[in-house]
Amino acid sequence: MPSNPQNARARVSELRSLLQRASYAYYALDAPILEDAVYDQLYHELLSLEQQYPEWVTPDSPTQRVGEQPAQRFESVQHRIPLYSLENAFSQADLVAWDQRWRRLVPDWEASVGYVAELKIDGSALALTYEQGVLVRGVTRGDGALGEEITQNVRTIRAIPLRLNVQHPPDWIEVRGEAFLGLTIFEQINRDRSQSGEPPFANPRNAAAGTLRQLDSRIVAQRQLDFFAYTLHISAATPDLTVPETQWQALESLQKLGFRINPHRRLCQSLADLEAYYQDWALRRLDLPYLTDGVVVKLNAFDLQAQLGFTQKAPRWAIAWKYPPEEAATRVLNISVNVGRTGAITPVAELQPVQLAGTTVSRATLHNRDRIFELDIHIGDTVVVRKAGEIIPEVLRVLPELRPATAQSFTMPTHCPVCGQPVVQSEEEAVARCVNPVCPAILKGVLVHWVSRDALDIDGVGEKLIEQLVDQGLVRSIADLYDLTPETLASLERMGQKSARNAVSAIAASQNRPWSRVLYGLGIRHVGSVTAQQLATAFPSVAQLAAATPKSIADLHGIGPEIAQSVYDWFQTSRHQHLIQRLQAAGLQLAQKETSDKNAPQSLAGKTFVLTGTLPTLKRNEAKALIEAAGGKVTGSVSQKTDYVVVGEEAGSKLEKAKSLSIPLLSEADLQNLMK
Repeated sequence: MPSNPQNARARVSELRSLLQRASYAYYALDAPILEDAVYDQLYHELLSLEQQYPEWVTPDSPTQRVGEQPAQRFESVQHRIPLYSLENAFSQADLVAWDQRWRRLVPDWEASVGYVAELKIDGSALALTYEQGVLVRGVTRGDGALGEEITQNVRTIRAIPLRLNVQHPPDWIEVRGEAFLGLTIFEQINRDRSQSGEPPFANPRNAAAGTLRQLDSRIVAQRQLDFFAYTLHISAATPDLTVPETQWQALESLQKLGFRINPHRRLCQSLADLEAYYQDWALRRLDLPYLTDGVVVKLNAFDLQAQLGFTQKAPRWAIAWKYPPEEAATRVLNISVNVGRTGAITPVAELQPVQLAGTTVSRATLHNRDRIFELDIHIGDTVVVRKAGEIIPEVLRVLPELRPATAQSFTMPTHCPVCGQPVVQSEEEAVARCVNPVCPAILKGVLVHWVSRDALDIDGVGEKLIEQLVDQGLVRSIADLYDLTPETLASLERMGQKSARNAVSAIAASQNRPWSRVLYGLGIRHVGSVTAQQLATAFPSVAQLAAATPKSIADLHGIGPEIAQSVYDWFQTSRHQHLIQRLQAAGLQLAQKETSDKNAPQSLAGKTFVLTGTLPTLKRNEAKALIEAAGGKVTGSVSQKTDYVVVGEEAGSKLEKAKSLSIPLLSEADLQNLMK
């Protein structure tokens, strides 16, 4: 690091420029110029220099993506240009009717008409304002005229540049686009929420909207929102930026400015072209790594758009042609209550089985007491159910006109249905909880989490065996698993000698799982697998983490005060301290192992892999660990950035996408050879 302030200042400027160019290449051009590890190294060098010279920190620095202090509230601000929502079309006839309407309004328009078709991303609209090329404001749609200023949260979205990629920016630029969550990230967030006893988000759109309105931007950063830009307003032309005359030119300008735009747009010359685009993506959209619920159609010429103007609610020159959601009506047979491992009491609708998105749905979460009140749901009601985001079954609405006279209302229990202890609900959350630490339901949930694939990955110890172990009093804590013998297990129902020996061997093998997996397995509230890895890296032993203060934990990038307090409180509990002592005695890895060969060859360094299907000998997480140990990176979706796709039996849509992009395919044996 430069010791001379003059050299240090020059280095700060150089690092900012390089990191900004790297972000532009990664997000706007889909052509990375730096490896992730190199980017991280340069980022931390810049961060260290700015900490040494805080007076040099500027709002557009790459280090300023996460605010230090949570916001107290969001201010309501007026949009410079109204941010209208779009009129919807649900059929080809609706599209034709829209086309006829705008043509009647401009009968003298003689120039050729072009349409721009873009995929409609299922997220939350944002308006971004740049002054002199620097991001100064990010605002939600709100009611179209007024929105909430969430600039601090917008800064955390890495696909949104803090400084525009232009040498001579105009006085101001306004960019509109959609913030959204990728499906892989969304699924991970919901796994973490479920494991923490929190209700999962119904769909990525709700998750994105809820994330943007978090007062703590560190939570927003942790959820890794993405962004596609689709509209551009410029105050005036500059020597290197012209005012676009068409929507197509605006999209090209947005990309040059540093924004990510959807690569699947198409310039169409007729309604027939639009219909072909719509039909083309009806099935292909299911293979995208994000959700799209329709096609946005815009008249290409800005002159024509200006003549047509707006109605009170929507632009006349654009329409959203929606894909039909898959919904079905079914009957509520019962409403039951689940008790999760954190004691969360979750009501669940037991349904007459119904087919949705290719699967049979017989249960749908009702989340909490507030959702039941909002729906006014009764046992016996007919309800409309949908696969939210084609992932989670949810009750969309009740059809009260079909309610039978025998329908029964439902009230959330005041006592735990398993242990009978009173249920507690704090003012800060909508979830009610059983707080009895020895509740059998909580213990079962804790054990199921401990043996799960992402935690200790104990094969042969599933939910049915855990039910028996808890019900018969053989296991009263996680540590008791390590005292089990083959003879004890063999005495249980449906457990033979061989299965018992295999289960005990699998439990013993889990003693070699790394500290990060053990930490995740402990099930500390709000600590998902990614956070556990981050904590284990920052605090390489259980002793260091147990001695950490809430502030020292919250100081970690992306970890807010809520997570920090949860971790701190967990280690202050005497019951948990005793558990750690027993796990230590059982031989669990409660500290990071020193790497025996720090100079081990990184044969896959810089390469990105996707895994699909079932491999012959390796589990998915084992293959991922091998690739990462050799310097590679594993992602959940296939894109132009993917170097290899590792293919096993029953490979899905990822294989087809890899073939369409001509990405090299590897078998498990090919992967092993590549690592050699």
